Amino acid sequence: MSIKLGIALWSQASRWVDYQAAAVLVDQLGYDSLWTNDHLLAEVGDPTQVKFEAWIALAAWAGVTKHAMLGHWVGANTFRNPAIVAKMAVTLDHASNGRAILGIGGGWFELEHRAFGIEFGSGDGQRLDWLDEAMSIVRPLFNGETVTHHGPRYSVQDLTMYPPPVRGTLPIMIGGAGERKTLRTVAKYADMWDTGISPNIDLVRHKLSVLERHCEAVGRDISEIELIISPSIYIRNDRAAARAAYDAALINNRSTPDPEATPWIGPPEAIAEHMRPFIELGFRHFIVDLPSPYDRETIERWIGEVKPLLVGSVE
Repeated sequence: MSIKLGIALWSQASRWVDYQAAAVLVDQLGYDSLWTNDHLLAEVGDPTQVKFEAWIALAAWAGVTKHAMLGHWVGANTFRNPAIVAKMAVTLDHASNGRAILGIGGGWFELEHRAFGIEFGSGDGQRLDWLDEAMSIVRPLFNGETVTHHGPRYSVQDLTMYPPPVRGTLPIMIGGAGERKTLRTVAKYADMWDTGISPNIDLVRHKLSVLERHCEAVGRDISEIELIISPSIYIRNDRAAARAAYDAALINNRSTPDPEATPWIGPPEAIAEHMRPFIELGFRHFIVDLPSPYDRETIERWIGEVKPLLVGSVE
């Protein structure tokens, strides 16, 4: 498997025209995947900033892009009935000619749930139970099965997806690294896993070993799951300039830069060096978490200059 690159565009603190233009640029440059986050209020900085809804955004992107896979990084399971989510995902799949990915997680931002009147649950554990139950419905629907389910949270009766996904099924990407519940759900249902944690190689290696144990427990080969890591990256020949661009983006999002944060910054060679240990660990898909204003230099140089440096890193 070759290395894949994706961009996750923050949907806050931006004009629609800039947000969509960045999506078109990512697609035109040949990126493998294009993502937006699924929040109803701005989750970084001031929550009253401009924020676009994710499903409508992806549907709009489907009409102006041609190549990149499209998905949520990641969707909040708490927001929507999973059977309706499956229907929406399949519709996006047809609108994009087979480019949809269902990215999903348990949901975490209590303020937006309270503001929009969405049940938040009693805690992380309950929301992750809801996620697992939801995936037990969505996975077979994507595989063309007829599903009847009457569970503690969700119910469907004799449900089949008409039309089915363009490719006969539709990939599920689950984000998160909870060892007891999230990674078990990944092992059972996911085609792709985003760690959802800071890209610390030792911590990621540990989480991967936990996922492998869950896969063994459910009788699944971990090689069936595409591994994703999602760092913050800013590319400049000068590290100080890269850090200044990163900090300026956070300030644009009404957030105070954290001097302890460790984004991957600097020239292309430095970024490639950050990526290589994760490639050796089995990660083949990298998604940059990119706030507005969407840094064109980073977008262009990551695929244009960094990726060629990694040719030969994957056997």
